[in-house]
Amino acid sequence: MIPKTFKEVIDLGDGREISIETGKLAKQAHGSVVVQSGKCMLLCTVVSNYKPSDVDFLPLTVDYREKFAASGRYPGGFFKREARPSDGEVLTMRLVDRVLRPLFPKDYHSETQVMIQLMSHDENVMPDAMAGLAASAAIQLSDFPFECAISECRVGRINGEFIINPTRAQLEESDIDMVIGASADSVMMVEGEMKEISEEDMTEAIKFAHEAIKVQCAAQLRLAEAFGKKEVREYEGAQEDEELESKIHDLTYDKVYAVAKAGSAKQERSAAFDALKEEVQANFTEEELEENGDLISKYFYKAEKEAVRDLTLNEGLRLDGRKTDEIRPIWCEVDYLPSTHGSAIFTRGETQALATVTLGTSREANQIDMPSYEGEETFYLHYNFPPFSTGEARPIRGTSRREVGHGNLAQRALKGMIPEDCPYTVRVVSEVLESNGSSSMATVCSGTMALMDAGVQFKKPVSGIAMGLISDADSGKYAVLSDILGDEDHLGDMDFKVTGTADGITACQMDIKVKGLSYEILVKALKQARDGRLHILEKLVDTIADPRPDVKPHAPKMVTTVIPNEFIGALIGPGGKVIQELQKETKTTIVINEDPVTGEGMVEILGTDQDGIDTVLAKIDALMFKPEVGSVYEVKVIKMLDFGAVVEYNDAPGNEVLLHVSELDWKRTENVSDVVNMGDVFDVKYMGIDPRTKKEKVSRKALLPKPEGFVERPPRNNDRNRGRDDRRRDNRDRKPRRN
Repeated sequence: MIPKTFKEVIDLGDGREISIETGKLAKQAHGSVVVQSGKCMLLCTVVSNYKPSDVDFLPLTVDYREKFAASGRYPGGFFKREARPSDGEVLTMRLVDRVLRPLFPKDYHSETQVMIQLMSHDENVMPDAMAGLAASAAIQLSDFPFECAISECRVGRINGEFIINPTRAQLEESDIDMVIGASADSVMMVEGEMKEISEEDMTEAIKFAHEAIKVQCAAQLRLAEAFGKKEVREYEGAQEDEELESKIHDLTYDKVYAVAKAGSAKQERSAAFDALKEEVQANFTEEELEENGDLISKYFYKAEKEAVRDLTLNEGLRLDGRKTDEIRPIWCEVDYLPSTHGSAIFTRGETQALATVTLGTSREANQIDMPSYEGEETFYLHYNFPPFSTGEARPIRGTSRREVGHGNLAQRALKGMIPEDCPYTVRVVSEVLESNGSSSMATVCSGTMALMDAGVQFKKPVSGIAMGLISDADSGKYAVLSDILGDEDHLGDMDFKVTGTADGITACQMDIKVKGLSYEILVKALKQARDGRLHILEKLVDTIADPRPDVKPHAPKMVTTVIPNEFIGALIGPGGKVIQELQKETKTTIVINEDPVTGEGMVEILGTDQDGIDTVLAKIDALMFKPEVGSVYEVKVIKMLDFGAVVEYNDAPGNEVLLHVSELDWKRTENVSDVVNMGDVFDVKYMGIDPRTKKEKVSRKALLPKPEGFVERPPRNNDRNRGRDDRRRDNRDRKPRRN
């Protein structure tokens, strides 16, 4: 018997709906829902252990996986099963994690897992936009200590009209692609890309998405009420000691305030804070430190955070001595690496990124193979964050989720400025060499300069800046911080990264840690970010104002051409012989892609030697050479035969045609060599296709004056054998043979 199910339906307002259902699947999980829109179905399950882990943080894991069966496909690879998550799946995990994590109690340390799986795919529904809704709905059905329902949705804008959860086809027409995460009361997360929109337009898009999210949060609460709201579980909270906290605050606050106000560099400041901590610990016995060591550290960092925040709110000063809107010193350099196709260094304070650019053919495009999307990227960016960049020593265990997310943000910031007619596949790699502040924004800046250094005809330079916020709800004071430090990221209330050109925003990523952030503060942060962005942009333009007019001498030149479908085979040759020999001879790379609509061959020629590229182009022109009837062409004799000479068109090397002995001269020619010899160059007239031989025909004699009194031999009578037809066996008047 099918169990009783509970369902809520959310109307998106344009004929589309999202349903949330529970009670049928995965009932041993602490909460499970199926979220559906069209044919797209997500199954989300949540489980949290009842015993706390031996860690002082929330061990939350958010997993998002797309099953290939959901779209009726097989996974690639030898084992034919889903393995490690793709970058697209990792990015969806991060979108959900960043909204959920702040809503668990800070002292809740039980192992918690959120699993979201795409079970059925609809090409008109982008599943990542519903992942946050699914996660929150499942948690609402559980007994987890969780602050409030949240949801996420994507917002686009087509012809000035906002739309919730647009299709992938609609996004192609949209100038905004943002995912917003929020509760009914507060916006908590924003991430996306834009086509140089204004700060006001971005704010309006966030407001529009928030209204839709309020409806989705209400639907979750109704579902939980109908299903039967569970009592929130009891858990062992963190140990607290108010007397100890007060004592440490008194010992710490003023001294930390003084160190913070000194405006020192990162290492000097860290050493001073470490010395203060040791000084505080010296006030306790070994027994007290052993018993309450964790609490002492916790209260020290709490007092430190309070002192640093108060310094900024009261005096407008920051840890390194800057004012709230001041940008750290910047220096840049391009063409730093001699062998790369393009390179640039961007250094801002204690953050440094070295970017490289590599140019290639469509063969080097990044292939995306997900159940929900198949395609390729001809521009992509990879971001590496080695441990030495923060003065740490730790093993490297592959690409982290953070590296995937930061690289994607920088890629989205820059990709709109790559010209549509760029013939290359372009790969940018950012190596973060120092980090104290936003290295993703440093990546955007170094990437911009490296692309221009490589000769990519970048439309407009792009810069990026990370903004922060420190606020006090009781006093109403707040400070928006430009170009935040790493410490300010940890102790602040907002981390807001925004990129753009001089004309508008191209990408953003925002995480808000306080409830009820007003749009007034958001607009102020955006406008202050614009001022900082333009300041940084000036530094980039001072270093390299325009893209180099051409690629570097050692970088490959790219030429593209189109050939009709019928010539593709001739260019490739039997078993690829022709194209392979041509590549070897010219030291080029030749890639042929067939246009899926027209069937034409799109030929890419990549090489460092222009002569080699010209040779390939000449070969292609020769292959496509089509002589016109009645036209005269210069030819060269390349082979002598008894019945004529094989000649090659000088305008199309490789194109040969037989010059028959009868077309050499008006007079009878006994030996071909009496008229022409190997290597002779002369003109011939193209006569078209010979109706008798069905082959191309050229004539030398047609260009010679006809001798006086010359009488042409009469054409052969094709009817001379007609009388024999009556003598064929079938027409004979004979009796059939006997067997």
